Amino acid sequence: MNRTDEQEAIAFAIGRRMERREIEALRDAVSCAAVLEQAGFAIDVKESTRRAVKFRRSSEIVIVTHQGRGWFDPLSEAKGDVFGLVEHLDRASFHEAIEKVAALVGFEISAPEWKSRSPADKSDLSLSDRWRARRRPWPGSLTWRYLHDERCLPTSLLRTAIKRDLLREGPQGSLWAAHTNHAGDITGWEARGPQYRGFASGGAKVLFRLGPDAAMRLAVTEAAIDAMSLAAIEGLRDGTLYLSTGGGWSPITGAALGALASRPTVLLVAATDANPQGDLFAERLRALAHEAGCDWMRLRPPQEDWNEAMKARAKQRNEHRKSEGGRKEEEECRMRSGRVNGGFARLEPALDPAGRDVGGMTQVIATVGGKRGDHVDAPLPCAEPRIFSRFRHQ
Repeated sequence: MNRTDEQEAIAFAIGRRMERREIEALRDAVSCAAVLEQAGFAIDVKESTRRAVKFRRSSEIVIVTHQGRGWFDPLSEAKGDVFGLVEHLDRASFHEAIEKVAALVGFEISAPEWKSRSPADKSDLSLSDRWRARRRPWPGSLTWRYLHDERCLPTSLLRTAIKRDLLREGPQGSLWAAHTNHAGDITGWEARGPQYRGFASGGAKVLFRLGPDAAMRLAVTEAAIDAMSLAAIEGLRDGTLYLSTGGGWSPITGAALGALASRPTVLLVAATDANPQGDLFAERLRALAHEAGCDWMRLRPPQEDWNEAMKARAKQRNEHRKSEGGRKEEEECRMRSGRVNGGFARLEPALDPAGRDVGGMTQVIATVGGKRGDHVDAPLPCAEPRIFSRFRHQ
């Protein structure tokens, strides 16, 4: 039976009441990927695997699983089969979803060429054994150079994270950043490298955690490298637990964040990316804070994410050093010229430009319970994040 014959048979079945076996056959005949391609979504190859293919359309994300038979939205609780996907995207009824899925029978999807899995992914070892089998990064190692030289993370921050057993050397100089549950057990790890981005095969995203478990300020980011970047920018601020969701929002992640936020006097800081996806994550965190009854604050990075802010800060610092070095060399030349002329050249005193802020914490006015006047510390004077709002739920 060709595609036209199949569609005619399905149309006939839709005209009368479809039986369960016919609905099951239609579900097997059409992949969720076909629905997404037809709806204008595109595959994000860098963040996809054979088992979980990430599709994007503007700020929307849908991840297809189970060889195309299932899907879920990491930015909400929505998930299901191909019919549920059509209902989710088009706000359609189940009957309308059947018709739209039937129209896609025989649709050829654009499948990416997957690279062969690494030996680490093929391992039969448990997650904890695979973690222990890897070395911690050390000064000069490939992973250390990736984090320090390319990602501009300072040595002191890296030593702190390594001492707390949060980092491992992944394949080909990539980084493994541990996700743990409330008991401290390894549940998986974010894998990042110059040419690779993913998550541990067989692992579960919970939370990357850098800081004291009892901290009352929870800074939530979307990636472990962003969490470490914000920690470096803030100088590992006292009483702060820097967290990463790993770019997803599973029920396990939501439950872990809810447990942390439900403690008294907690401030939940939405330090997600400065883009539409980051804003959606921030809204989910605001809703979680409302449900838990804790304070909430939006902390947007001055660049798209906190690591970009970290790299911009490092670039600014290097340019400043070069500028200072040039001025020092010019001053030495003037001194030498003075000696040649039989004396020392008189130099003008070095004055700070008018109004220059010489370090220190910057404060901004926030709104608490609808009243002005509460001060919230902004964590960095050189790359100031913008703080939108903070609420206290009664």
